[in-house]
Amino acid sequence: MEEICYKEDQLVAIAKNLIQQTNSKILCFYGSMGAGKTTLIKALVKELVGGDIGNSPTFGIVNEYRRKDGELVAFHFDFYRLNDEMEALDLGFEEYLDQNAWVFIEWPEKISKFLPKHANHIYLEVIDEMHRKLTLSKLPL
Repeated sequence: MEEICYKEDQLVAIAKNLIQQTNSKILCFYGSMGAGKTTLIKALVKELVGGDIGNSPTFGIVNEYRRKDGELVAFHFDFYRLNDEMEALDLGFEEYLDQNAWVFIEWPEKISKFLPKHANHIYLEVIDEMHRKLTLSKLPL
Protein backbone atom coordinates (compact mmCIF):
# COMPACT_ATOMS: atom_id res chain seq x y z
CA MET A 1 0.00 0.00 0.00
CA GLU A 2 1.28 3.46 -0.87
CA GLU A 3 0.19 6.82 0.55
CA ILE A 4 0.77 10.17 -1.13
CA CYS A 5 -0.25 13.64 0.05
CA TYR A 6 -0.67 16.14 -2.79
CA LYS A 7 -2.08 19.46 -3.94
CA GLU A 8 -4.14 20.01 -7.09
CA ASP A 9 -1.17 21.51 -8.96
CA GLN A 10 0.61 18.14 -8.57
CA LEU A 11 -2.11 16.14 -10.35
CA VAL A 12 -0.14 15.61 -13.56
CA ALA A 13 2.68 13.94 -11.61
CA ILE A 14 0.19 11.96 -9.51
CA ALA A 15 -1.58 10.73 -12.68
CA LYS A 16 1.71 9.67 -14.30
CA ASN A 17 2.74 7.88 -11.10
CA LEU A 18 -0.56 5.98 -10.86
CA ILE A 19 -0.44 4.89 -14.49
CA GLN A 20 3.05 3.47 -13.94
CA GLN A 21 2.41 1.89 -10.53
CA THR A 22 -0.89 0.12 -10.99
CA ASN A 23 -0.84 -3.52 -11.99
CA SER A 24 -4.32 -3.35 -13.50
CA LYS A 25 -6.16 -1.03 -15.86
CA ILE A 26 -9.17 -1.18 -13.54
CA LEU A 27 -9.01 1.52 -10.87
CA CYS A 28 -11.67 1.91 -8.18
CA PHE A 29 -11.91 5.33 -6.52
CA TYR A 30 -13.24 5.70 -2.98
CA GLY A 31 -13.78 8.91 -1.06
CA SER A 32 -16.36 11.32 0.21
CA MET A 33 -18.09 13.85 -2.00
CA GLY A 34 -15.55 16.54 -2.87
CA ALA A 35 -12.50 14.36 -2.15
CA GLY A 36 -11.23 14.80 -5.73
CA LYS A 37 -12.17 11.52 -7.41
CA THR A 38 -13.46 13.08 -10.62
CA THR A 39 -10.63 15.62 -10.76
CA LEU A 40 -8.02 12.87 -10.46
CA ILE A 41 -9.78 10.74 -13.09
CA LYS A 42 -9.80 13.70 -15.50
CA ALA A 43 -6.04 14.09 -14.96
CA LEU A 44 -5.53 10.38 -15.63
CA VAL A 45 -7.59 10.51 -18.82
CA LYS A 46 -5.76 13.62 -20.02
CA GLU A 47 -2.43 11.86 -19.45
CA LEU A 48 -3.58 8.70 -21.25
CA VAL A 49 -5.19 10.49 -24.18
CA GLY A 50 -2.17 12.74 -24.64
CA GLY A 51 -3.75 16.16 -24.35
CA ASP A 52 -7.23 17.19 -25.31
CA ILE A 53 -9.94 15.09 -23.76
CA GLY A 54 -12.80 14.10 -26.01
CA ASN A 55 -15.53 12.20 -24.27
CA SER A 56 -18.86 10.93 -25.39
CA PRO A 57 -21.42 9.84 -22.82
CA THR A 58 -22.80 6.47 -23.79
CA PHE A 59 -25.11 6.41 -20.76
CA GLY A 60 -25.65 8.81 -17.86
CA ILE A 61 -23.39 6.66 -15.71
CA VAL A 62 -20.45 6.00 -18.04
CA ASN A 63 -18.25 8.19 -20.23
CA GLU A 64 -16.06 6.83 -22.98
CA TYR A 65 -12.74 8.48 -23.86
CA ARG A 66 -10.91 8.15 -27.17
CA ARG A 67 -7.86 9.67 -28.75
CA LYS A 68 -8.37 12.00 -31.70
CA ASP A 69 -7.67 9.09 -34.05
CA GLY A 70 -10.60 7.19 -32.50
CA GLU A 71 -8.57 4.74 -30.41
CA LEU A 72 -10.47 3.74 -27.27
CA VAL A 73 -8.56 4.73 -24.13
CA ALA A 74 -10.83 4.61 -21.09
CA PHE A 75 -14.25 4.29 -19.53
CA HIS A 76 -15.25 6.36 -16.51
CA PHE A 77 -18.11 5.00 -14.41
CA ASP A 78 -19.80 7.12 -11.76
CA PHE A 79 -22.10 4.85 -9.75
CA TYR A 80 -23.15 7.52 -7.24
CA ARG A 81 -26.74 7.58 -8.49
CA LEU A 82 -27.03 3.81 -8.82
CA ASN A 83 -30.05 2.58 -6.86
CA ASP A 84 -29.34 -1.13 -7.16
CA GLU A 85 -26.13 -2.95 -8.08
CA MET A 86 -28.00 -4.94 -10.73
CA GLU A 87 -28.32 -1.70 -12.71
CA ALA A 88 -24.58 -2.01 -13.41
CA LEU A 89 -25.17 -5.34 -15.12
CA ASP A 90 -28.07 -3.85 -17.08
CA LEU A 91 -25.59 -1.26 -18.41
CA GLY A 92 -23.31 -4.06 -19.60
CA PHE A 93 -20.64 -3.36 -16.97
CA GLU A 94 -19.01 -6.77 -17.39
CA GLU A 95 -18.63 -6.23 -21.15
CA TYR A 96 -16.82 -2.93 -20.53
CA LEU A 97 -14.30 -4.82 -18.40
CA ASP A 98 -13.48 -7.07 -21.37
CA GLN A 99 -12.32 -4.11 -23.50
CA ASN A 100 -8.64 -3.32 -23.80
CA ALA A 101 -9.10 0.03 -22.07
CA TRP A 102 -8.62 1.65 -18.70
CA VAL A 103 -11.69 1.50 -16.45
CA PHE A 104 -12.11 4.16 -13.76
CA ILE A 105 -14.89 3.52 -11.24
CA GLU A 106 -16.26 6.09 -8.80
CA TRP A 107 -18.35 4.78 -5.89
CA PRO A 108 -17.26 1.15 -6.47
CA GLU A 109 -18.71 0.16 -3.10
CA LYS A 110 -22.12 0.27 -4.79
CA ILE A 111 -21.13 -2.66 -7.04
CA SER A 112 -18.58 -4.41 -4.83
CA LYS A 113 -19.56 -7.95 -5.76
CA PHE A 114 -18.96 -7.23 -9.46
CA LEU A 115 -15.45 -5.78 -9.06
CA PRO A 116 -12.66 -7.90 -10.52
CA LYS A 117 -10.18 -9.27 -7.99
CA HIS A 118 -7.29 -7.68 -9.92
CA ALA A 119 -8.70 -4.13 -9.65
CA ASN A 120 -6.60 -1.51 -7.86
CA HIS A 121 -8.28 0.50 -5.11
CA ILE A 122 -7.56 4.19 -4.63
CA TYR A 123 -8.76 5.94 -1.49
CA LEU A 124 -8.91 9.73 -1.46
CA GLU A 125 -9.17 11.76 1.70
CA VAL A 126 -9.50 15.51 2.23
CA ILE A 127 -6.68 16.74 4.46
CA ASP A 128 -7.65 20.41 4.15
CA GLU A 129 -8.92 22.74 1.42
CA MET A 130 -5.64 22.50 -0.50
CA HIS A 131 -4.38 18.97 0.25
CA ARG A 132 -5.59 15.45 -0.41
CA LYS A 133 -4.23 12.08 0.66
CA LEU A 134 -4.23 9.20 -1.82
CA THR A 135 -3.84 5.60 -0.70
CA LEU A 136 -3.26 2.97 -3.38
CA SER A 137 -4.04 -0.62 -2.47
CA LYS A 138 -4.21 -3.79 -4.52
CA LEU A 139 -7.00 -5.05 -2.20
CA PRO A 140 -10.09 -3.27 -0.87
CA LEU A 141 -9.59 -1.83 2.63
